Amino acid sequence: MSSHDPFDDLTAELTALADFLDVPNPPPDDVAATVRARLEPTPATPEASRRPPAQRRRRARWRIVTAIVLVVIAITAATPQGRAAVRAILHYASIELRLSDSTPRPVTTPTPLPGEHSVAPADLAKQVKFPIKTPTALGTPERATVSDNGRVASMFWPGGIRLDQFAGTPSPYFFKTLGPPWPEDVQVAGVTAWWLGGSHPLGYIKREDGTSVPLRQAEPTLIWQSGTTGYRLEGAGTKEHAAEIAASLR
Repeated sequence: MSSHDPFDDLTAELTALADFLDVPNPPPDDVAATVRARLEPTPATPEASRRPPAQRRRRARWRIVTAIVLVVIAITAATPQGRAAVRAILHYASIELRLSDSTPRPVTTPTPLPGEHSVAPADLAKQVKFPIKTPTALGTPERATVSDNGRVASMFWPGGIRLDQFAGTPSPYFFKTLGPPWPEDVQVAGVTAWWLGGSHPLGYIKREDGTSVPLRQAEPTLIWQSGTTGYRLEGAGTKEHAAEIAASLR
């Protein structure tokens, strides 16, 4: 039986594609090098070699997806033709990222999530149909809410830190409208997360008809997915602090 992995072919094709990116700013070499760095295999650790083949393939797939996202962002951000003609839409962790070359108009009238209501932090797990985790780096939240018939659980801490946890689905639930600065990929406990470093409009997409409803102006946010659960951490201040909090989820 052949051991050929189809992901190897796709990796090779994308690695070659990195050499032909034609974007004036950042310089083409920088963009190509960044994409190649995401695609080139990293030395296998003893832990990685013990992972089941299916898990290794999933990690390879996310490495490839990350590279593709970097290409889209680079072209959208740096190519004049791309800025004039392309508005990239990316889906990640049940969140739709709408990328534009200009700063989006802020949301000035906050709107709650559908059906949002307060619950005791200790009761969150009873109110939703997915596993609830708490960041040990922050401890017990000050308060908590549940929204959309148990689809979203939110925790709040002093200083404006907020963690949303939600059931991942093929159809996005949240949407974010983004201009510069562009999303940055961050590794969180072996998972690729995205750091959105600027203030940006946040909204939700109605499941019934797909209508986009603005919620509020969000602060810099880290988004990621673990298993079938999506996460968005807002208000941590810096990319490094957000990654530290995210890695402490238990």
